[in-house]
Amino acid sequence: MTVSYPALNPDTRSVFQPLTVKTMTIPNRVVMPPMGTNFATTTGELTDEHFAYYKERARGGTGLIIVENVCVDYPVASNGFTQLRLDSDRFLPRMFTFTEEMHRLGACVGIQINHAGASADPKKTGVPNISSSDVPSKDGMPVPVPMTKEDIQQAVKAYGETALRAKKAGFDMVEIHGGHSYLLDQFLSPRYNKRTDEYGGSPENRARIVVEVLQEVRKAVGEMYPVCIRLSADELIEGGNSLEDTLELASYFAEYVDIFNVSSALNYNLQYQIDMARLPDGWRSYMARAYKEKFGKPVITSGNIRDPEIAAKILDDGDADLLAMGRGLIADPWWVRKAREGREDEILRCISCNIGCADNRIRLGRPIRCTINPSILDNESYKEKKVKVPTRVLVVGGGVAGLEAASTAAEVGCRVTLLEKDDHLGGIISAATKLPAKWRIADYVEFAERRARRAGVEIRLGVEATVDMIGHENPDIVVNATGGTPALPPIPGVRELTDQEGTNVYSILGFTDNVERLDEEVAGKPVVVVGAGAVGLDIVEHLTDHGAQVTLVERLHRVGDELDIVTRLQMVEMLEKHNVEQLCSTSLLEVASDHAVVELPDGTQRTLEAAISVICLGMRPVRGDLDYLIERANRAERTVMNIGDSVHPRRIIDAVREGREILAVLERTGRR
Repeated sequence: MTVSYPALNPDTRSVFQPLTVKTMTIPNRVVMPPMGTNFATTTGELTDEHFAYYKERARGGTGLIIVENVCVDYPVASNGFTQLRLDSDRFLPRMFTFTEEMHRLGACVGIQINHAGASADPKKTGVPNISSSDVPSKDGMPVPVPMTKEDIQQAVKAYGETALRAKKAGFDMVEIHGGHSYLLDQFLSPRYNKRTDEYGGSPENRARIVVEVLQEVRKAVGEMYPVCIRLSADELIEGGNSLEDTLELASYFAEYVDIFNVSSALNYNLQYQIDMARLPDGWRSYMARAYKEKFGKPVITSGNIRDPEIAAKILDDGDADLLAMGRGLIADPWWVRKAREGREDEILRCISCNIGCADNRIRLGRPIRCTINPSILDNESYKEKKVKVPTRVLVVGGGVAGLEAASTAAEVGCRVTLLEKDDHLGGIISAATKLPAKWRIADYVEFAERRARRAGVEIRLGVEATVDMIGHENPDIVVNATGGTPALPPIPGVRELTDQEGTNVYSILGFTDNVERLDEEVAGKPVVVVGAGAVGLDIVEHLTDHGAQVTLVERLHRVGDELDIVTRLQMVEMLEKHNVEQLCSTSLLEVASDHAVVELPDGTQRTLEAAISVICLGMRPVRGDLDYLIERANRAERTVMNIGDSVHPRRIIDAVREGREILAVLERTGRR
């Protein structure tokens, strides 16, 4: 069969060139790297969710899909209740069915094999965790038992046996996980390895177990089967390996490797492993280039790669041979197809928020989701089922919830009008996008507007909806997405001064509306930020970027208590770097234009000097005429949805999910 495509954009052509590594020819340079999903059964089997999830990325044109890490020796090597396993032949039949399906859809498929070592949790495995030494994989984890030489040889054997099963199951390659605070990294890294025998001390000794694993794997799979290794090329932490260190370590085992998957960081600094949003596209590529130049073998780079032109530049500049897009392919499984077909403006670019993916999986133990793509298993297939009868939808509010509802409804054939009282779309999120570090969210808001207009949504800006106006439009479904507004509690000075002319007290809206002027005024000045949730910490980050001396006031016992795991680490690093004074378990008593008064945990009061104060105490819903609207709608046999922050303030992931739920409303009302 011959398939023809439109002429490739010369600026991105290199992304779509094939690459052959031994017996594997990858049709393009885009790799989906291994990322845990929590989709597996508790017995380690692939589920229907796995099939749907990976098939959608294969249908979207991804060249090489590397399946999430599988356990090589259960239970001691396991890293969770829902990790895949390949430590027994009983897992082969379903794995083989899976690889057949991936190949039918045109993708190469590999699998990552792994031993968690000290990252295993004895509460989940029921057995003690083991490692090179008695150093926990991160703060708060159990102290592992140092491995005996017999333990080491058992692990080496398990890697070889699992690699052979991967080959038998039809995988095109196998990847060995040698980074990210897992077992092999716990030998490679001096941060963990305190041994004094032949597996510790010198670089050659610390690399010994990796050499033995790769020798065993190569013996099992043969010379022509592609073998990849993933490494934390720079651990980016004091006491860990630098890039120069890992290049030396890799020199001991490079002869057994066909592809280097070049990553970074450890469990301690997860924000440089699962990249925080403010890191630029392709920020890690210099590490991959160093491996390519030293060893002359294909390398995979990663690091917030979202833009097709930047992806191509990484290849054209010779920094890497393959591009790993993990969360980017969760957000848009059809990234490759859209870029290849010249539809770059239709790519839903990951905002690197790490909420639905990393936080769900690591901190909350849930299956992964995506903040901006509520259908990660079937993606855009909902568009194929249109409404059965003409349906008029009116959306009140142009924030992310309203935009999602409007676009989704239009894409399935509804006639949609969106009313927004401001002169721009985005709602409260548009305030955050005025902070330079939030440019990825700004990109998402722009995408959401393009999508709505492309779907045919009639957008009316500067129009404040009334119940009479809505009745005049005569919609079948009304979507109330009126959002939220900053909460201003009855604390002396807060309601009287916040965002008022001539004062220095601001809400998030007031601060971002005046951000350019304030950036110049706060340098070297004392600033008080009240509230250490996501918004408050975003403001602190921005202020410290501009040289302010910040005091952070928070009623809870610690800052960022509800943040996702990656962002919290990012913010803790920022607070320490800029010496931000953190007053936790502390209440705001009064605010004035030049100071704030707080009550400390011991009951004493303290006056804080403040060139400006920023009040970040959450949001409250804007309900407007909702109750009256519902009453009128009931009389007119009209359906009303209330979604997003107008229900109660939450995160983008909740707003987008609720916007997409208009599909369920259409089905419940018999319209679809």
